[in-house]
Amino acid sequence: MARKISKNLAKARAAVEPRPYALTDAVPLLQKIKYAKFDENVDITLRLGVDTRHADQMVRATVILPHGLGKTKKVAVISTAENQRLATEAGADIVGGEELVEKIQKESWTDFDALIATPDMMRSIGRLGKVLGPRGLMPNPKTGTVTTDVAAAVKEIKAGKVEFRADKTALVHVPVGKSSFDAQKLVENAMTVIGAVVKAKPSAAKGRYIKAIYLSSTMGPGIELDQAVAELAAKA
Repeated sequence: MARKISKNLAKARAAVEPRPYALTDAVPLLQKIKYAKFDENVDITLRLGVDTRHADQMVRATVILPHGLGKTKKVAVISTAENQRLATEAGADIVGGEELVEKIQKESWTDFDALIATPDMMRSIGRLGKVLGPRGLMPNPKTGTVTTDVAAAVKEIKAGKVEFRADKTALVHVPVGKSSFDAQKLVENAMTVIGAVVKAKPSAAKGRYIKAIYLSSTMGPGIELDQAVAELAAKA
């Protein structure tokens, strides 16, 4: 049985033509057909020509959005005492050592958006995989969240650093801001994300890498983007 959709969503879908749009046209359209009463998130979704079952075709990296996400992320840091001081000075919201590891493990506590750790704490943090893994919060050297320079890591996340990775269906979903953003800022954030995904192409990937790109908001329909945007983003 087909799922019934709301009149608002049906109206929004009807306003989107079944063709690829230039990014500079898609963003204003997305904002025009908005019907939700809250400030929706805006996301870019890329369908990639990779097989993530193979480690050498995994796509995972980070990117700093030039205009942030419209909210300040709550950052936690697990480290030794000296690094805790540096993290606090850099703007970390939560700092701690073994006691914070214990709290997360015993209470399944994850009241933060990002977790940074120093390498010397990773043995303890390894126990938290079942809590942090499913939530995408496990620190990882590849994303800069396992580092000796906790201050720099905190500042980057606060400035709008986001992580992306291809899921098991080879889709990459990345937030690029809020629907209330100036259209040009959304365009620039989206271009930055697309460029980063293009540059993260694994050497083992064969054939067409970017198969499709979509722009969408929390409640709105997806808008397919012209493939030319990937080439432009890669050159930017």
